[in-house]
Amino acid sequence: MDVKDFYYELPQELIAQDPLEDRSSSRLLVLRKEDGTLEHTGFSHIMDYLRPGDCLVLNNTKVIPARLFGEREGTQGKVEILLLKRREDDIWETLVKPGKKAKPGTRILFGGGILEGEVLEVVEDGNRLIQFRYEGIFEEILDGLGQMPLPPYITHQLQDKNRYQTVYAKHDGSAAAPTAGLHFTPELLENLREMGVSIAEITLHVGLGTFRPVKAETVQEHHMHSEYYQMDETAAETINKTKQNGGRVICVGTTSCRTLESVAKLCKKETEMDGVRQAQEDIPKGSGRYVKACSGWTDIFIYPGYTFQVMDGLITNFHLPESTLLMLVSAFAGREQVMAAYQQAVQEKYRFFSFGDAMLII
Repeated sequence: MDVKDFYYELPQELIAQDPLEDRSSSRLLVLRKEDGTLEHTGFSHIMDYLRPGDCLVLNNTKVIPARLFGEREGTQGKVEILLLKRREDDIWETLVKPGKKAKPGTRILFGGGILEGEVLEVVEDGNRLIQFRYEGIFEEILDGLGQMPLPPYITHQLQDKNRYQTVYAKHDGSAAAPTAGLHFTPELLENLREMGVSIAEITLHVGLGTFRPVKAETVQEHHMHSEYYQMDETAAETINKTKQNGGRVICVGTTSCRTLESVAKLCKKETEMDGVRQAQEDIPKGSGRYVKACSGWTDIFIYPGYTFQVMDGLITNFHLPESTLLMLVSAFAGREQVMAAYQQAVQEKYRFFSFGDAMLII
């Protein structure tokens, strides 16, 4: 399967540069995966497409102000650092610009020395492990010195950094927002609960690996970076009950999907290894454990040909051409149907990417 099979033309003016004042006022393109039919509506009407007994899976990760600007000690050379993921307490894997001058032993000062970092080693893809030294609480220092790590295609300055957070963000750790969730308001979520839709919150700390360009010519040659996830007992129980009762499990965003499917594959593997119960797909409705409470690292790569274990529907934004996210959506709804929907979205001038409009695939 060629990466170029997931290319589409996108006019520059359709890349959303600013979030809408009202989160839920974005447009919504509904794709029926059975026959490829499309409906145009607004995100505030999402309730019209959900049913009592359904479950929404939300990623409650919180974006940290992960972009830092400093100077190399002794040279005053400018350095930009993006925190990717925490390896140990004060050791982070980072992306450094310019990387060539950030050799092991290089010391970088931030905020005039309030925060100090030392490059320990160069790791995969040229990323740097940096150990930070400071007095006080790291998160408070980061909140004062750091900036929100907006994607490079957003050139406008973000006036309110909370607009790059979901309203249900709880656990610090992401270098990018799970943007499908940006459309929800507290009122909309409460209305969904009142109509009988369950909410299951999971956590996946989003790294830049999800968004990096696919450099390989074929899809199968691409390797995903690992990201940390966590699913607790409450979320697992909610999801399992939904499946057992015949409800639909609808993921909000590709990160929720990747977490859910990672855990489901783990559970299926354990079931098969037990040798006591049938393989997960053969378990009659009402008798299966689809997911369980667990945590770990996942590098799951979902592209056409993948068999989904649990997810029945997906709420997602419009993704970059030739991206792994577009491949995931195509795996769920079919490449031809998805590419046709994207062509329609371009014609109808939907807003694309992080601050753009949304799709519901059911």
